[in-house]
Parts: sequence; C-alpha cells; structure tokens
Amino acid sequence: MKFIKKMIVFSLILLFATGCSSDSAANKDALEKTDGKDEIVLDENDIKSTGPNGEKAAPASSLTLTDEEIAKLKAGNYSAAISFHYAGNDWSSAQQKGLEDTFKKLGINIVGTTDANFSVEQQVSDLETLTALNPDVMISIPTDAKATSDAFKRVSSRGIKLVFMDNVPDNFVAGENYVGAVSADNYGNGVIAAELIGDKLKGKGKIGIVNYDVDYFVTNQRLEAFEKTIKKKYPDIEVIAKSGFSDVNQSTEVADAMLTQNPDIEAIFAIWDIPAEGVLSALTSAGREDVFVSTIDLGDNIAKEIAQGKVLGVGAQLPYDQGVAEATMAAYALLGKETPSYVAVPATKVERNTIVSGYEMVYHKKAPGFITEELDK
Repeated sequence: MKFIKKMIVFSLILLFATGCSSDSAANKDALEKTDGKDEIVLDENDIKSTGPNGEKAAPASSLTLTDEEIAKLKAGNYSAAISFHYAGNDWSSAQQKGLEDTFKKLGINIVGTTDANFSVEQQVSDLETLTALNPDVMISIPTDAKATSDAFKRVSSRGIKLVFMDNVPDNFVAGENYVGAVSADNYGNGVIAAELIGDKLKGKGKIGIVNYDVDYFVTNQRLEAFEKTIKKKYPDIEVIAKSGFSDVNQSTEVADAMLTQNPDIEAIFAIWDIPAEGVLSALTSAGREDVFVSTIDLGDNIAKEIAQGKVLGVGAQLPYDQGVAEATMAAYALLGKETPSYVAVPATKVERNTIVSGYEMVYHKKAPGFITEELDK
C-alpha cells in the first residue's frame, strides 16, 4: 500500500511538472510577471531598409533646424496639406499628431487633411481638392504607387513640394518630382516579427503568413524580411501556408481558411496590426488559442493583446517620430536646404516585458490603463 501511495504522489508530481513545462492548448504557458517597462534600446545605425530606389537611409535624428531657421520659417507664412491613404488607425493618428505638433512649432499652417480610405479614386479627388488650396508643401502616402502617379505629378507640376510617408509613386525622382520620403525600418520590423515566432517555436515548427496581396513597397519589404529571416535563421521552420488579402476586412476570412486547411499550424505572421486582429478573431472562433501570432505596428488593440499574452509582440514603427521627420523634411525644402532623399526611424521590438515603455516610445504619451491593468492581473 505504501508503495502504491508513493507511486501516486510521484505521478502527480510528474504530471504537474510536465504541465508547467509545456505550452497549454490555450497558449497560457504561465505568463511571466512583468511591469512591461523593460528598457528598449534603439540603434539608428542598424536601419536595414533601403529607399524606393535603393537609397541608404539617413536617420531621422539627422534632420535638425536652428533657432534662426525656425524664425525664418515662421516669418514665411507657409502652409501645408496632408493626404492620407487611410486615416482610420492608430498609426495614422500618431503620424498626424507628429506632423501637427511640428508644423505648429514651425509656424506652418495646415490648410487641409484628407483620408482616402484606401480608395485610389478618392485620393485622386483629394489631391485635386488640396491642390486648389495652394499649399506650399504636401505630405502624403499613396494608396497605390502606380495608379496615383499621374495625380501626384499634377501636384508637383504646380510647384508644391511633396514629402512622402513610406511609399513613393512610380516614376518619381527625388529632387525632381518630390523632396524625399520618410519611413519606418520596415525590413528591420519584418526581421523582428520573424524572430519573435522563431524563438518562441525554438527554431522548429509549421507557420503561416497572412499578407497584403497588393504590390506595395512597405509591405513588400516586411514580407521579404520575414521570409528571408525564417529561411536563414530558422531552417527547421516550414512556411506551410501563405494567403493574401486586398481588403483588410478579408483578413478574418483568410485566416479561417488557413486554419481549416492547415490544422497543424503553430504560428501566424500578419503583415500589420489590423489584419492581425482578424487573425486573432479567427483563432478565437476556431478555439485555436495555441497558435502564436506576431505582427508589425503597435495599435491600441494589439498592445492590449500583447499585455494579455495573446500576441508575442510586434516590430513597431515610430509614427509620431515619422511625422516630426516629415514636417522637418518639408521645412528643409522651404528653406532650400540639402535634403536626404530617404530617411528612416529604427525598428522597435515590443513584447510583453517592454509593452509599457514601448507604447510610450511609439506614441509619446503615457501608456493607457487598459495595458497596465492587464499586466497587473
């Protein structure tokens, strides 16, 4: 009887130890207690992205203005316009705030801001509306590099100085058709997203990719970086599914099909945070909380999911800083200063242990309660 009791106790201990050492089906493998404030160190000398024409990136911090130059800008009574491809997300809001704060500091008046809602036709119309306001500079991100090229050339032909966010229209030459472009290190962020999954799977497993099925410079860089990093650094990880969407609202449907067709999938990379939300929705519906997720961009919803442990982390852009750099680049053009054609901010790895400090770095404001409350649970 004593032997049997000892065996029962031993079995319970073994079962407990085994359960604690493996990932549960619900992806709740004992979240490590953290306040999310671990320091993030950025390296501006390690920007991996190149510009739309292969240009080496100049760091955003290299764009500076003297007090005398700022005074000259204020005296110039200059105006600016902003044309977004899509303004309905946290990235655009933060970028707009960086632009507005910097233009205000420089005494440059914003005469109009538009949202194309991912529609080429709407953006072409928006550009006509903004051009009629006769701004001195225009900051924009094309919805489609090819389809909007002629419309942007009409803007440039009016003498309006163009600065682009992330994407540049086809057949545009820096210094001729536009001033320059400011971007995140999208290649670097793609590397981060790959490393988050690769390290979590300990270099072995089966994964899927939910990609933007449109020829877009920024997302192309992210995808290339993710795939190359997985192949080179984690050769025992197999990409068993790769599905695209052209409308972000399709991301849940795409992920649903991927999970149905590939029940052995262990992790999914989504090309940015909003489609990642669609992936999470599909995982919840399928009862597949054992599947890990990484993405790019730190929107509020994904920040909360990271704090909850439902998303491994992100390669984050610094949209506020991008907005500051874009406004400063526009100021360079107004002053006639020599301007780099491609400027980038560093890639930023944000995961659960850095979610508070990461959020504050990305948005230049205190992390909201919905993040810190999740960390305290």
